[in-house]
Amino acid sequence: MPTPPRAWQKMLSGRRLDLLDPTPMDIEIEDIAHGLSFVARWNGQTLGDFAYSVAEHSLLVETLFTRMNPKAPVKWQLAALLHDAPEYVIGDMISPVKSAVGPDYEALDKRLAAVIQIRFGLPAAIPVTIRKQIKRADKVSAWMEATQIAGFDEVEANKFFGKPDPKLIEGLNIDLRPPVEAREAYTARHETLLKAL
Repeated sequence: MPTPPRAWQKMLSGRRLDLLDPTPMDIEIEDIAHGLSFVARWNGQTLGDFAYSVAEHSLLVETLFTRMNPKAPVKWQLAALLHDAPEYVIGDMISPVKSAVGPDYEALDKRLAAVIQIRFGLPAAIPVTIRKQIKRADKVSAWMEATQIAGFDEVEANKFFGKPDPKLIEGLNIDLRPPVEAREAYTARHETLLKAL
C-alpha cells in the first residue's frame, strides 16, 4: 500500500498542522502572526521598502469593520482580525489565481478557518451577515491598498472595489513597517480582543 503524501507542516511553535485534517489544538496565534507578517499582499507588487503583509491588512480590516459596526460584539471584531488567518499556511492568492486554482483552494481555506475560529472561541462557521460585514471592510481595505500602495488610480479602484465613504477612512493611512513590527501589532491586538471577550 503506497504511503500517502505528507500533508502537514511543522510550525515554529513545534506544532504540526495537518492541512487535510487540522485540529484546533494545532493552532497557535504566534504561528499565525509570524506567518502572516511574511505573506505579501498583491503578490508583493506594492510600493515601499517592505511588503504589505496579510498581518497589516488584517489589522486594517478589523479597524474598518469596527468603524463600520461600532456596536458589534468583540467576538466579531476578533473574527474580522482572523478573516485571512489560513493564509499563514496557504499564502495569499490574488483573486485571478484563486479563480484559476478552483474550488480546492476554497475548501482548504474553509477547513483551516473553521479550526482557527474554534481555537479562539468563535463558531466554526461565522454567520453570513457577519461574513458580509467583514467582506465590506475587506473591500474598503483593498481600495485603500490599491490607491495608496498598489499603483491604482481612484477611478480604477472604484471600478474594482467600490468607492468608500471618505468619513470611514478618515485618518487611516497605510504605513509599511518591518515584519517583526506587524507581527507584534497583530499579536497584541489579538490578545486585547481575547481579554475583552
